[in-house]
Amino acid sequence: MKIIDVWGQITTDRMAREPWMETLLRWTGRSGDFSIPTVETTLAEMDAAGVDITLLSAWHGPNGSLISNEEVSNYIDAAPERFRGLATVDLTNPMQAVRDIRRWVDGKKFVGVRVVPWLWDLPPNHRLYYPVYAACIEANVPFCTQVGHTGPLKRSETGRPIPYLEDVLLDFPELVVVGGHVGFPWVDELVSLTVKFPNFYLDTSAYALHRLPSNFVDYMKGPGRNRVMFGTNWPMLSPSLCLKGLAELGLDKEDEAGFLYRNATKIFDLDR
Repeated sequence: MKIIDVWGQITTDRMAREPWMETLLRWTGRSGDFSIPTVETTLAEMDAAGVDITLLSAWHGPNGSLISNEEVSNYIDAAPERFRGLATVDLTNPMQAVRDIRRWVDGKKFVGVRVVPWLWDLPPNHRLYYPVYAACIEANVPFCTQVGHTGPLKRSETGRPIPYLEDVLLDFPELVVVGGHVGFPWVDELVSLTVKFPNFYLDTSAYALHRLPSNFVDYMKGPGRNRVMFGTNWPMLSPSLCLKGLAELGLDKEDEAGFLYRNATKIFDLDR
């Protein structure tokens, strides 16, 4: 069985020094034992869990670059069969954001764009995102974001699906959107959006599978069988930990294959 992790990152020293990082590590139980990952340690964790490919995110926030597109590109070059990239942008510079997507996102090495709303304290229907959405459509790649409450001590409101993400899906019907982190406590809102919008998908990053909300698991077995992908949020959580409880989900073989790799292969066009 193949496994694709759609949300990982190789964090940098400067990202680790962000004030919100300590609160995130406390939320995930890593406070005091966190070490900066490398390509080698990331590959070792992937191998231990049987993960074939990880999508590595670049990060940019209000204080500047946290993981640059160039750094992610170098990580991919170190293991091109195992990594793909999700590019980042500076929301406060819309035209440069468009230029960066056009430069980096080729659909092969970089297969999407990720922006985390809580980091900017801007909901996804803010006008600064809209050039990014247009550029993603032009590049024919998904826009990846975070939905639900936040682990760091930041406002969770930006991750509420309705009305913020719904506005985006209405304004950009061609845009493929992937919402990460399950969306708790607004799981019902999230599920309703996947029923309403055919280009909206979800991933389970930041959750060990045995801790998924029961209504989300029910959704995965029904209307969400072609909409949900596996993710970790490495290095905050390891692939082995996140896969814990897979058998207890009660997925049949087809649904399990869709969840672990087939949906991601299709949505990110990983066969290209």
